[in-house]
Amino acid sequence: MDKISEEKIASESCRKSHHPERVKKDLTNRLNRIEGQIRGIKGMVERAVYCDDIITQLAATQSALNSVAKVLLQGHLKGCVVDRLAEGDEDVLDELLVTIQKLMRK
Repeated sequence: MDKISEEKIASESCRKSHHPERVKKDLTNRLNRIEGQIRGIKGMVERAVYCDDIITQLAATQSALNSVAKVLLQGHLKGCVVDRLAEGDEDVLDELLVTIQKLMRK
């Protein structure tokens, strides 16, 4: 995502996550590793590496992305969803269902 898109999203949404610093650091480390995996896969394509080997790396990267999503979903459920339900905001359940549907499209 480019800088302009990030700024647009930030300006359109006043909602923010409230992850502890250790969780942010863990997520950042995981995403940095995934970024490296993606660069490695790109290099494999450029070097015309055997397709099956590239697919294996893609599967590993997808698994790593799924792990990041699980951490985020867990934090969302235990934090944002619980807080909003406690405030009487049951719309969060519909939002959660849409989020889960997005994760299951894979």
